[in-house]
Amino acid sequence: MNELLLAATSLDVTPPPGHRLDGYAARAGLSTGAADPLRATLIWLSTEDDLGVLWLTLDAIAVGSTLSSELAAAAGAAAGIPPSHVVVSASHTHSGPSGWTGEIHPVIPAERERPLVDSLVGAVRAAALERHPVTASWHSIEVIGVGTNRHRKNGPHDTTAGILALHGLDGSLDAVLLDFACHPTTYGPENLQYSADWPGAARAALAPAVVGFLQGAAGDVSPRFTRQGRGAAEVARLGGLLASRVREALATPGLELPQSAPSIRRTTLTLPVRSVPPVDESEKLVSAVESRVNAEPVGGPSGRISQTLLEGARGQALMAAADLPPALDLPVSTVTMGDVCWINLPVELFAVHGACLQADSTHPITRVIGYTDGYYGYVVDPSAAEAGTYEALITFFDQPATNTLLHETATFVNS
Repeated sequence: MNELLLAATSLDVTPPPGHRLDGYAARAGLSTGAADPLRATLIWLSTEDDLGVLWLTLDAIAVGSTLSSELAAAAGAAAGIPPSHVVVSASHTHSGPSGWTGEIHPVIPAERERPLVDSLVGAVRAAALERHPVTASWHSIEVIGVGTNRHRKNGPHDTTAGILALHGLDGSLDAVLLDFACHPTTYGPENLQYSADWPGAARAALAPAVVGFLQGAAGDVSPRFTRQGRGAAEVARLGGLLASRVREALATPGLELPQSAPSIRRTTLTLPVRSVPPVDESEKLVSAVESRVNAEPVGGPSGRISQTLLEGARGQALMAAADLPPALDLPVSTVTMGDVCWINLPVELFAVHGACLQADSTHPITRVIGYTDGYYGYVVDPSAAEAGTYEALITFFDQPATNTLLHETATFVNS
């Protein structure tokens, strides 16, 4: 019998203090330490005669194309497989170092810090990956209370968590590949400590299983309307809520998956970069939004929406002054295992886009994963584009390009 084999490990890759944190344009100051560890988690599923797929999930704002290539090569070396069999995904925590990936968008200037990169890549390359037989099952469960649409409470949001459970032959839960869509932004711009945010708390609550976290179509989803604070206690509460629902799902039999290795297919989609309004027009928008923000009360969800709108206006002005390329090449991939298909994209899709890709998929179970194998910012829906939201102001893509991305991705998934 051709057994399904698992090798899984979770590495503490927390950098030393004294480096810039990423995710918030309003943040000032360098990291002062760690509230909880940042991790690189490796989950490799294969058989003796099939190299399978290795997921590398990282507590980071993003994995740019260069970092993604370096980590795929390092993980591949650790497993003895080609980098093409490695999928690299970021959790999108807003409390990780900017120095791993460098500048992900002109809105937050940053540079790669080679010592931080070398330490991270070296840790992954040295990872011990010993395989043992497992069985695989699929579970899905609704999770309410961690996040909502961040523009309006009742707006679009995939409230389901997808769970690939991997059990040892003795029945032990050895590893979980968990996906859910919500920004890890419990900590705000005032925080100067590294943190995996609520995905890290969920991972810790599910120990001793090795847990890899995949971020879904979370471009317009966050804890803005659900969080009850900004500190460690709230991180633990939200992560614990997700973990408790995962445990409930795992208490049921689930869908048994075949004892065969997952397979991966890849393609590249080229999208034109939108025409950004000229500098003078963008700067006029900044002045108009500044006046609006100054006239509104500070604090709460409405205050945060106004503040992010200002950050978006400033970001668009920076884009107008930057030398943007005419087009961007986006790596897209699918991983399939039995009835389950993960669609991996290097962008922050809005919730409606994830729903569209799921609806168009011919696979019985489809999960849409962002922030993978690169990073090319937000992809916004028509309502956000018309309203001129924060995300719409700093996206690289207009609506025709967005439609092309969705159509060509669906075509690839079903080919």
